[in-house]
Amino acid sequence: MRENFTETLDFLRSKFPTLPKAGIILGSGLGNFSSRIEGPIEIPYSEIPNFPQSTVEGHSGTLIFGTLKNIPVVAMSGRFHFYEGYEMDKVTFPVRVLKLLGIDFLVISNAAGGLNPSFQVGDLMIIQDHIDLFPYNPLRGKNEDDFGVRFPDMSEPFDMALRKKALEIAVKNNILAHSGVYAGVQGPKLETRAEMRYLRIIGADAVGMSTVPEVIVARHMDLPVIAVSAITNLCIPQEKQHFSHDGVVDAAQKAEASLSKLVEELLQS
Repeated sequence: MRENFTETLDFLRSKFPTLPKAGIILGSGLGNFSSRIEGPIEIPYSEIPNFPQSTVEGHSGTLIFGTLKNIPVVAMSGRFHFYEGYEMDKVTFPVRVLKLLGIDFLVISNAAGGLNPSFQVGDLMIIQDHIDLFPYNPLRGKNEDDFGVRFPDMSEPFDMALRKKALEIAVKNNILAHSGVYAGVQGPKLETRAEMRYLRIIGADAVGMSTVPEVIVARHMDLPVIAVSAITNLCIPQEKQHFSHDGVVDAAQKAEASLSKLVEELLQS
């Protein structure tokens, strides 16, 4: 594994020697955000040693270096999911790479189903906490002491100062952004009505199939994280509706302008 990281880092540093200050993970339907990055250097995942390949529609599979509001950044346009068949070390490999490249904090976006009855499609939710319902933990196995401690504290997985600033930016720009709890499930099937009720009972405001493994690994490496969900469908048992991934992508694209504004101003601040 150490040899893999060395090979990947050497390759990426040869392409972009400037240290990025922030890392950004773009979720389903949010790939157009990358067009805001100035002077982009785009590297397909297929060219990066040891990187998995994204297989999901709406995830282009490109690592993008450049600047955003004069701040050097690196963005993942497309992420990897447990349901694609990857083991957790592969799902989270890029997060460790971004940290080792030198980022100071990580911004994660995702498309999520809204469980809270007050949510509407197109709203944003700044994640204040999460519930891990994945069958495996990415830290399972021998601990890499160079990366972090054996038992990392997860009582505050999402950076409080970053969350507070993001909410202030949302208010200033008239962006409807809730604060809530995200439940991470393995997927890829969507939830039954009974599962929706269960998730709401245990305290979740939104549900998705990503983010939680990435956050755990980031916190293991003491990397501050903020994560924002675009609510792309309503997971409310009382409402009869048909879900599809195409609908999720379309709704995420509609929320993209608000999310992009939020992330840009957060980086500037």
